[in-house]
Amino acid sequence: DVQLQASGGGLVQAGGSLRLSCAASGFTFDDYTITWFRQAPGKEREGVSSISNSNGRIYYSDAVKGRFTISSVNAKNTVYLQMNNLNPEDTAIYYCGALFGSVGRMWASAPYDYWGQGTLVTVSS
Repeated sequence: DVQLQASGGGLVQAGGSLRLSCAASGFTFDDYTITWFRQAPGKEREGVSSISNSNGRIYYSDAVKGRFTISSVNAKNTVYLQMNNLNPEDTAIYYCGALFGSVGRMWASAPYDYWGQGTLVTVSS
């Protein structure tokens, strides 16, 4: 069975850091793009950051560029999202999606093949 398990969320004060993990199983990890999304209450889902395991291409949304870092450890079938300098606007459920192959600049709106459950990130002011 395909699984994408997000973990690492929690409550943090503004200016703090968290590292999220997306552990994948049930598909050939090296062939997929893994993307972090988030959805805040009352808001639409938005793409946060994406990494292609096939060509290493990385994308960030403007909202997180310079503060978040995405990385992939293929040996562990896990993608990480290091989030620094968090602010209350980062409060959301974060979850990961997997897409076969690589994506370009439309990474946030591409049709993903698999979705995982989310992990809640709450940033207090």
